[in-house]
Amino acid sequence: MTSPTPDGELTYGSYLRLDDLLSCQSPRTGEHDELLFVVIHQVYELWFKQILHEAELLQSRLEAGNGAGALATARRIAKILKTVVGQLDILETMTPRQFASFRPDLGGSSGFQSCQFRYIEAVFGRRDFSRSLMDPQLEAIVARRPAFGSLLCFLHASGFPVPADVLDTDPRQPWAGDERVQAVLASVYADSSTPEDVCEALIDIDEGIQEWRYRHVKMVERIIGTKAGTGGSTGADYLRGTLFRPFFPDLWAIRSRA
Repeated sequence: MTSPTPDGELTYGSYLRLDDLLSCQSPRTGEHDELLFVVIHQVYELWFKQILHEAELLQSRLEAGNGAGALATARRIAKILKTVVGQLDILETMTPRQFASFRPDLGGSSGFQSCQFRYIEAVFGRRDFSRSLMDPQLEAIVARRPAFGSLLCFLHASGFPVPADVLDTDPRQPWAGDERVQAVLASVYADSSTPEDVCEALIDIDEGIQEWRYRHVKMVERIIGTKAGTGGSTGADYLRGTLFRPFFPDLWAIRSRA
């Protein structure tokens, strides 16, 4: 809730709640570089929040048949992902020695614990979460149609013959691709209209998340090498195992048909 000044005037600071925002950084050591580490990760979480906000609109626009609106929203998400990836350049100015100076004080905290990134993965189709990671919000996301399902609803409403059983697929099940869907997508691309542009915008999102994963791995390798990650994770080894897993396999498969 926005708090105005005592005289009732809304200001830049009160609108953005800057007193609250700027008091949220609490480094645990006196090391100079820890503040950068905290700020970068807090900014990531804010961007993740915005991606989830935009993804909700993206799906609602797709399912309402609003191609132009869906295209604009998908392109915004892709731009945010580019920004998120670019911020790793800043984090990579930190040397291994600088990170090691405060790393022991991070305790069991780990980026692996980012709930919001798991929510993003679930929205775009990931379903292979371990039970230990599930929480009520993640359960709810997994139980509803992922973004690719919303795209198929949009294509069906646009006149493309998406098979009925595909539209009725259990959203809790992982999607590995379907040749019938790929045939439909091939006809979408042959049509060269707004639906094709929407498909390409979703590819931009998929590529953006894969790019984030890759850059994250290289950043971890650059700063901690092959050491275990904070919180007991396997560090770069775990992250490397997440690479090159597309959310939209059918959209990638049809590249070979062109």
